[in-house]
Amino acid sequence: MKLLGSNRLAGLLLAAAIVGAPLASPAFAQSASGTPAASSAAATSAAAAAAPAAAPAAATPAPAATPAPPKIDSGDTAWMLTSSVLVLMMTIPGLALFYAGMVRKKNILATLAQSFGATALITVLWTIIGYSIAFTDGGKNTAFIGGFKYFMLAPMGINATNALAPTIPESVYMFFQMTFAIITPALIAGALADRMKYSAFLLFMGAWLLFVYCPIAHWVWGPGGWLGAAGALDFAGGTVVHLNAGTAGLIAALMLGKRKGLGTVNFAPHNLAYSVIGASLLWVGWFGFNAGSAVTSGWQAGMAAAATQIATAMAALAWMGMEWMIAKKPSILGLVSGAVAGLVAITPASGYVDPVGALIIGLAAGVVCYLSAVHLKKMLGYDDALDCWGVHGIGGALGAILTGVFAKKAINPSITGGWLADHNPKQMLLQFQDVGATFIYCAVVTFIILAVLKYTIGIRVSEEAEEEGLDINLHGEVVHG
Repeated sequence: MKLLGSNRLAGLLLAAAIVGAPLASPAFAQSASGTPAASSAAATSAAAAAAPAAAPAAATPAPAATPAPPKIDSGDTAWMLTSSVLVLMMTIPGLALFYAGMVRKKNILATLAQSFGATALITVLWTIIGYSIAFTDGGKNTAFIGGFKYFMLAPMGINATNALAPTIPESVYMFFQMTFAIITPALIAGALADRMKYSAFLLFMGAWLLFVYCPIAHWVWGPGGWLGAAGALDFAGGTVVHLNAGTAGLIAALMLGKRKGLGTVNFAPHNLAYSVIGASLLWVGWFGFNAGSAVTSGWQAGMAAAATQIATAMAALAWMGMEWMIAKKPSILGLVSGAVAGLVAITPASGYVDPVGALIIGLAAGVVCYLSAVHLKKMLGYDDALDCWGVHGIGGALGAILTGVFAKKAINPSITGGWLADHNPKQMLLQFQDVGATFIYCAVVTFIILAVLKYTIGIRVSEEAEEEGLDINLHGEVVHG
């Protein structure tokens, strides 16, 4: 059965690549815009050469001027390369260690494999078609989805740039957005820990990237996307990344069902030191996530970095304070979870709020995400194993809404401002629209993808495999010592 499952997985992935090929439009080389006019001296010289002393004759047309390459800013490019590597570090090893430390010893390798496998698979899919449908013009359908012209990144030459990031090479921008596409589906693994088949997990990751992440990323960030065009503010991914992943995690947790023995078996984390190291890598890497979303190395990146640090520290203290008051002891797991909640909540607001706004968002995130992850989950009875919904879903939605409250035109002149500082209550409506559209679309399409997998190859391991451990049953390896 394991061999059959592996062959079926390989066949499905091969079929997806073959079917996708005919959808691509013919590749056209991208030409740089802004061709300079010829200088007056060059024009005079050409005119003199074209005018013979004899009788007038038709002048030979001059060859077309070669388009000048776009002006690339070396500082912006260096910062964006650094940011891309920082965001990649957030998934491997950051997220991998953060999640692996919170599961039982028998499932550590399986949890690490989810982050690592997702990184490899999504990189390939992003190269083939993901970037094209998320960040290029979709013609008459561009309000909802990008085009197919960038199939296999064919038009991406050495002088190519994207209008969304005109001062850096398009290859760098594509790489930066790839790292966002990698971590977003990988976050979902926190909700389905300890019980999902690896074959189903990989197929789910690929389908979810193409049918959920890419469309929503285009809605908010892509050229002509309807939410971005309407004025919704999401600087670095509060809805595109965190609410999106959290919603998918909630649906996955409900469809998989509870872990075997939950409530009677000890599910204490095996090694919280891994989780602390992972959370620390996430915190550091998040500066690439948020400050990198400025796509420049200027003042906007600086303010986003400052807001990120302030909100994260405040949220860690707020979660710790709530736990200290209610549970009477501050846990290290609570401290690092609070920090991640602050990172999540400040993400959509990081390029729009001042330090005071960042402090308030961090405080709210620490309190609200603590109540959601620790108490609401128990009250409603769903098994969100590592709090993907409780931290990323709730925190992403909270941050998106508070962005509408605290955004300031004085911090980012490109926006109309938020409710409090700029007396713009309309921004609140736009933020609620962004949250609602993301939640509904993601929930419906995630359910459809998982339902298809559930009734074809199955999505949950057997009870015997779950009890013995995923490491030995799915990967044939165990952690010693």
